[in-house]
Amino acid sequence: MKRSIIKFGIAALIIGLALYLILALYAQGEFVFALLFLVLTGFAVFVFFDKRLYAHRYIYPSLAGMTLFVIFPLLYTVGIGFTNYSADNLLSYERVQQNLLSRSYESGSTRYQYQLFEQPEGYVVYLEGPTETLRSAPFSLDATEPSDPVPVTSTTDAPLGEPLALRDIIQLRSALGELVLATEDGSELRQANLRAFAAVHPLYSFGPDQQLVNNQTGISYIPNHDTGFYESAEGERLAPGWSVTIGFGNYLQVLTDPGIRDPFLQIFLWTIVFAVATVIFTLVLGLLLANLLQWDQIKGKAFYRTMFILPYAVPAFISILVFKGLFNQNFGEINLILENVFGIRPDWFSDPALARTMILIVNTWLGYPYMMLLTMGLLQAIPRDLYEASAMDGAGPISNLLNVTFPLIIKPLVPLLVASFAFNFNNFVLIALLTGGAPDIIGAGTPAGTTDLLVSYTYRIAFQDSGQNFGLAAAIATIIFLLVGALSLLNLKLSKIKV
Repeated sequence: MKRSIIKFGIAALIIGLALYLILALYAQGEFVFALLFLVLTGFAVFVFFDKRLYAHRYIYPSLAGMTLFVIFPLLYTVGIGFTNYSADNLLSYERVQQNLLSRSYESGSTRYQYQLFEQPEGYVVYLEGPTETLRSAPFSLDATEPSDPVPVTSTTDAPLGEPLALRDIIQLRSALGELVLATEDGSELRQANLRAFAAVHPLYSFGPDQQLVNNQTGISYIPNHDTGFYESAEGERLAPGWSVTIGFGNYLQVLTDPGIRDPFLQIFLWTIVFAVATVIFTLVLGLLLANLLQWDQIKGKAFYRTMFILPYAVPAFISILVFKGLFNQNFGEINLILENVFGIRPDWFSDPALARTMILIVNTWLGYPYMMLLTMGLLQAIPRDLYEASAMDGAGPISNLLNVTFPLIIKPLVPLLVASFAFNFNNFVLIALLTGGAPDIIGAGTPAGTTDLLVSYTYRIAFQDSGQNFGLAAAIATIIFLLVGALSLLNLKLSKIKV
């Protein structure tokens, strides 16, 4: 009985915390995340308290984790791909209205430097202008409701006592920002900055049909929910805009806009070449070294095996940065050797072909130990009798490799090769640390480089473009997911692996 009470107490605490998180997310306007956690919490309660689903409680945490960290981000990314979500269309419609309505302008050139005094009957503002000094009536800054304009009159008498220091004014800046001072001639003064009041007016106000009217120019702006901007009759837009659904607009832009389509196709082809070439080069080098380490006449195999595996043990980002220094066009050791021996100094980072060659060299160095370890394990499983029978037929090492070794290891190796292809298809770290995508593609409408992979190209669109077009980046990320999935399935089908 006591154990059941503790059990239900812990469950109630966890459910309570989950509900609190859901309500907090809902209060912050994060409706999608609130709904996600509500669904996960509901299923958790159903699974853990229904005896018919007793066996499922052991697998539910894994399913919940997959939903939270894999399926939901994927669906969320796909959803963003159908919107104009970007740095210009980042807010909601309501927050855009609040942002525009909070803007102001000064209607006159006169500014009053002010001092704030705290008197027994309330606060008093003492304003000093070019031609006159003004003093406000006492007022309160603690009122929770909007107050009427505070009258100010001309005077030469400053309030008694010392004015508040700037640090005190900073603490009261929110309340002072709401303060309105009414002069004797009917004008209104508002805080222009921490040291001055001026005739400040709201720049925009509501007109009919949710229009915004510029109080300074008289121009009306109509909300356009197709583009996500307030627009005038002449097509002028007010920034910022809000996020709206645009359907397949981002996908059509990838296919029809030459500034995006041409770099995308070029980067896509290079990504395929890079991933395939990396798999081939690392497999060939790894298999060759694995075969050499199986040779009985080689002494000190343990030492050589350790040395060949070292590139796999060193963190990739360290190796990449080391190679970046070695390939430096002016001070790198590789160019120093090439210049002294052959009299050439290649432009590794400026020439597109050389930059791609450098990337393949570095990635082959980083990837061959993995392939060597895989093939070493598979070679151990091949019966020695096959090599002895092949030797009796007069076969040499190359014939053994092509006719005995390779056919026996390729079938169990194919799924691992597919995984290596998928990894290198999205090898963001290598490109980001080695070249950053450079050299750039001339005429591209978005940041794009000749050494960019699709994943780094997407990153640059989302976080380096001046517009930070997250919607377009999400659309390209969705395309990448579909391409990688399709190519992986194709490779598996061609390899006759059941999926």
